[in-house]
Amino acid sequence: MSEALTELAGYIELKQPEAVVSTTIAFGELTVVANLANLEALVEFLRDDASCRFSTLVDITAVDHPERAQRFDMVYHFLSMYRNQRIRVKVAVREEEMVPSITDLHPSANWFEREVFDMFGILFSGHPDLRRILTDYGFRGYPLRKDFPTTGYTEVRYDEALKRVVYEPVKLVQEYRQFDFMSPWEGADYILPGDQKAAK
Repeated sequence: MSEALTELAGYIELKQPEAVVSTTIAFGELTVVANLANLEALVEFLRDDASCRFSTLVDITAVDHPERAQRFDMVYHFLSMYRNQRIRVKVAVREEEMVPSITDLHPSANWFEREVFDMFGILFSGHPDLRRILTDYGFRGYPLRKDFPTTGYTEVRYDEALKRVVYEPVKLVQEYRQFDFMSPWEGADYILPGDQKAAK
């Protein structure tokens, strides 16, 4: 399997030298790191080339690296049912950069790109309908960014008196803010069931 992937990696590097930054094989999977400017051309090549035929887009997601200048990694997963192989394409993107939409090449990218926009705030140029898909339209922030607070900014609840859903800023009690991450079992001054056996 890894021999076939090595051969495929070499073929893609040979045919798309301007698009491919590097290739790696790990855990039986091929990852192609590409540059943003040539993303569309690479995806089209992977789909249409007779030796590749990665015609099925499985998923699109992103990874947040806030410490990097190129903050995000866009990650695309493709499947070739003809070769019975999978490939991952990664592209590093700055926070202010727009990623070209691949909806013209893979119509199923539509909702995947909307999800990435909703969760990470990454914009896609040429997308036919780029709007939130998982969160509410008035939602603030991007929940899968590492600087997004785990509690969010807004609390949503049904108000019985008003007979409607209301949005309120999150209010945290001071004890919650000062959470010390200790297990409730730590510091207990009594023996827990089973602990008496360890003492013998």
